[in-house]
Amino acid sequence: MALHDDLTAIQDCVDELVRTVGRVEQRAGVELAGVDFRRVRMDTEHLRESVALLRAAAGTATTPPVPTAPPKARPDLVTIPDTPYDRSLWTDSDDEGLGARDRHAP
Repeated sequence: MALHDDLTAIQDCVDELVRTVGRVEQRAGVELAGVDFRRVRMDTEHLRESVALLRAAAGTATTPPVPTAPPKARPDLVTIPDTPYDRSLWTDSDDEGLGARDRHAP
């Protein structure tokens, strides 16, 4: 449980940081209402989300893994013969990138 306690302490510190940033933003008003302060606010929110992800990962790491479904059976392989195909199958087809056999590029 030491890891859980440490992550809770980190979460408390980050929450306090977010509250402090909010208070400073309210007190400073227009003086610090630029891009730099917005970046600090976004970074603290990102830090809060990262700690929440760490806590979630630590919570799932201590629980036993959920058994997965057995793998699906592989479909039967289809054997392709080495004999040439019937050329009449391809009489009206185009060669990819080349066009029809009886036409030429301009």
